[in-house]
Amino acid sequence: MEVEAKSLSRQVHVVILDDDQRIGITIRSYLKLLDCHSTVYTDPIACLESLAHTPADILITDLCMPGLSGHDVLEKAKKISPQTDVIVITGTADKEDAIKALKLGAFDFFEKPVDKDMITQTISRTLRYRQVAEERDLLAAQVSFLSGQERERSGISGMVSQSPAMKRVMHDVQLICKSPATSVLITGESGTGKELIARAIHFGSARARNPFVPINCSAVPAELAESTLFGHIRGAFTGAVADRKGCFELADSGTLFLDEIGDMPLEMQTKLLRVLEDGAVTAVGAPKARQVNVRIVAATNANIADQITNRKFRSDLYYRLAGYTITLPPLRQRRTEIPFLAHHFNKLISTEMGIPPSEFDDTALAALAKHDFPGNVRELRNIVERALILCRGGTIYANHIHCEGPLTESPQASSPPAADARFSDGDLPLNLKEAEATLIRRALATANSNVAATARLLGISRPKLYRMMAAHDIGSS
Repeated sequence: MEVEAKSLSRQVHVVILDDDQRIGITIRSYLKLLDCHSTVYTDPIACLESLAHTPADILITDLCMPGLSGHDVLEKAKKISPQTDVIVITGTADKEDAIKALKLGAFDFFEKPVDKDMITQTISRTLRYRQVAEERDLLAAQVSFLSGQERERSGISGMVSQSPAMKRVMHDVQLICKSPATSVLITGESGTGKELIARAIHFGSARARNPFVPINCSAVPAELAESTLFGHIRGAFTGAVADRKGCFELADSGTLFLDEIGDMPLEMQTKLLRVLEDGAVTAVGAPKARQVNVRIVAATNANIADQITNRKFRSDLYYRLAGYTITLPPLRQRRTEIPFLAHHFNKLISTEMGIPPSEFDDTALAALAKHDFPGNVRELRNIVERALILCRGGTIYANHIHCEGPLTESPQASSPPAADARFSDGDLPLNLKEAEATLIRRALATANSNVAATARLLGISRPKLYRMMAAHDIGSS
């Protein structure tokens, strides 16, 4: 069977992990049909170390192995290399294992014994997905730039603001966009929109046509921080099988967003300070430095003054970054924005769901106004999304507003009038997500929880059914 394989503009790198080397070699032989470069590992630790130094496009991992299980490998791999798509091989065909793998971030899975057609189809499907993702990201960047030009004339990108405090923030951002400043510090509680401000600074500036590269400093292991930021050359350490650019080089002529910089190790703070002063980076193992032109936008929710006092953050780095500082106020200090943000998220999330926006009853807006929002704007977005699911296409009332706790109806909250009921028992909900979950549950009940039979009833593949069950948190029992 011949499969169209070259979905990306470069050769695809696949890492294969199986404690049975014969299976790994067999899969590698099949991947040659797709013109993929592949490496076989039998040791999970060695495989993860390789991913840390040279991220792969795709990881194929066995589920049952001595030492680390496939679930453990999957979880660690997604933290080390989030851009790597993971495919799980299972020899047991256990439904719960497959669902767990998908919840942990697996893209797909297939069962042993290894079959050439199944592997090539699965890999080809993954490559098509990656191609679509790359095209989507490119389109998003183009749209961000074009809309950013318009927003620069009328205000800040993506921000819904009515309060004087946020209008001052927007004014400061516009000034920074027009300045030649190469370092900016954004402070504020978690969920206040620091990355959104960073993107507004980038796309509103002369650097907008060049890369915006975000990195979460708290998610990068200390031993990988230098390679991640500055890159490495082939042979610099075990597993460095090819040259790799670091974030500074990737962001050359653009903006590097260092989120949670307060969590950066002190050793790396010293090296970052040197780069800010010299404008040059040295890849691990490289004989000489390379000049880069990067604007650094750093963000933190930590109290930097306390960290300096406790010797967890360098004062000289702070002063170097804080030439321009923006402090985002928490949502509880700008309550006048809550209704505007709620309506904004209502329209945005409804569009994502493919449904018409719902109306807010006054009782719902009053419930929002009373909440302190410790999670700030991010928490408000989650609350609105939850309300849209609960109201099932009708009006959003106070009983749909859940500011904390699980997604359950609140009996003491005011209820919508009976005339607003949208469906009776036995009918499908009008909300697409709820309807999908209901259909899956009915099909499972009809098929006595037999996943293969359920998939046939729904007219979809088993892997797709497993992914849908995982998305709706539906068990197979």
